[in-house]
Amino acid sequence: MTPSSTDPQRAALPIPGTLPETLPGNGAAAGALIALDIDGTLSAGGMAVPAVTVEAVEDVRRSGHHVVLASGRSLVGVLPVARRLGIDPGWVVASNGAVVARVGAPLSGGFRLETVHAFDVEPVIRLARAALPTVQVGVEEIGWGYRVDRFFDPDLVNGEQRSVPDTELWDMSASRVILRADGVLDLIKPLRALGVTATPAGPDWLDVTPRGVSKATALERIRERIGVDPGWTVAVGDGVNDLEMIAWAARGVAMGHAPAAVVDAADEVTGTLAEHGVVRVLRTLPRRHEA
Repeated sequence: MTPSSTDPQRAALPIPGTLPETLPGNGAAAGALIALDIDGTLSAGGMAVPAVTVEAVEDVRRSGHHVVLASGRSLVGVLPVARRLGIDPGWVVASNGAVVARVGAPLSGGFRLETVHAFDVEPVIRLARAALPTVQVGVEEIGWGYRVDRFFDPDLVNGEQRSVPDTELWDMSASRVILRADGVLDLIKPLRALGVTATPAGPDWLDVTPRGVSKATALERIRERIGVDPGWTVAVGDGVNDLEMIAWAARGVAMGHAPAAVVDAADEVTGTLAEHGVVRVLRTLPRRHEA
C-alpha cells in the first residue's frame, strides 16, 4: 500500500533510514506509540521472546517511546510477555481489543483493567452448536483463564481451564469466546449477523468478540490517553487480526511471513520471525532528545 500524499497522517510516515532525530508535534513530548502483536511477531508461541527482541524493546522504551502489546491472547497470556519485555509501567491490549489494561508492579496483581467490552455469549454458542455439534468452546475469564465445554490442549490457550456444562458457559457476559472445529470458518458470516466480531485465528479456530472492537479501537483509546501524535504510531503484526491496527497506524508493518492480505494492507514489510523482523523496525525509530 502506498501512502497518500493528501492524507496528513500518512504524509508524516517515518521512513526507515531517514527518520528525524526529534518527533514532530505532540510526538516531541509524548514519543511514539509502537503496537506489537505477540504470536508470530515477538514469539513463536508460549512466553519466550528472543533476547535480541527484549533488548530492542528496552532500548526503545529508554528512548521515551511507548511499546504496547496488542494481542488476540487473553490477558493472562499477555502479562508474562509484558514482564519479560520490561513493560512496567505501560499498557497492553488483549482479546483482540476487548480488554485494555495498565501494567506495573504497584498495581494490584500487577495490572489494572481500564476497559472491558463484553457481550451475551449464549446466542453465539447456540448458533455454533446448531451448525457444528462437536464444536469446542472456551469462554474467557479475564485474568484467570477459560470456562470450557471440554479441555483444550494447554499449548493452545493461556491460563487455567474449568470444564462446565453449556448453561454455565453462557450464564454471564464475556469479552471473548473461542470456537474450534473443522468447518468453523463457515460461521463467520452467520456470527457477524448476530452483531459480534468473528476473527479467524487458524483454519479451525474463531475468536468471537463484541461488535466494533479491534486492536485498533483499543490502541486509539490508549493513544489519546497518553497524548501521542497520530502521525507517530507504528504497528507490527502478522495475522488477520492485525489488519485493523496496521491500517490504524501511521506506519503499518507486516512481518515477512504474513499472509498476502496482511502484506497488502501494510505500508512496509520487515523480516520474518526467524529473522527478528520486529527488531529491524524498532532499530529505525529515532532517539528523542532529552528535555
